[in-house]
Amino acid sequence: MNQKAQWISDKIVSREALLHKANMWRHMGKRIVFTNGCFDILHHGHLSYLAAAASLGNILIVGVNTDASVRKLKGEERPLTHENDRAFQLASMLVVDGVCLFNEDTPLDLIKTIRPDVLAKGGDYTIDTIVGADFVQSYGGQIAIIPFVKGYSTTGIIERIKTL
Repeated sequence: MNQKAQWISDKIVSREALLHKANMWRHMGKRIVFTNGCFDILHHGHLSYLAAAASLGNILIVGVNTDASVRKLKGEERPLTHENDRAFQLASMLVVDGVCLFNEDTPLDLIKTIRPDVLAKGGDYTIDTIVGADFVQSYGGQIAIIPFVKGYSTTGIIERIKTL
């Protein structure tokens, strides 16, 4: 594996390794932002969202639903892209500092492990519907709701492909 590919792969870590990295970043005074999602068929809306989330701090950690978790959320036909490929695509982004797969229905355990300074979610959420919002706020963390880029959704892309 070449040096750049290794740098990308090194961003994809286990929960335990992520805890170690988060503690190191926190010790260095970094502001940690966490977000999560399926990120099946990475598109402009995702990229814009992740860049906006990254701008809220110094470190952006992305939790990625495993394939089994995506199937529970989206149905048996999803995901279209394997979890390792989705993780690698996200880790390839300069604005992303860490990627961790999670298999649970929600990222709550991962959020509790990381204890981010900012929990970011997309514009279809309210603070009341964001998993982990109450936990993050309990220690003074912030919740950020980032507006969607109109016209971009994975479901919409899939529907357009089906009509071709």
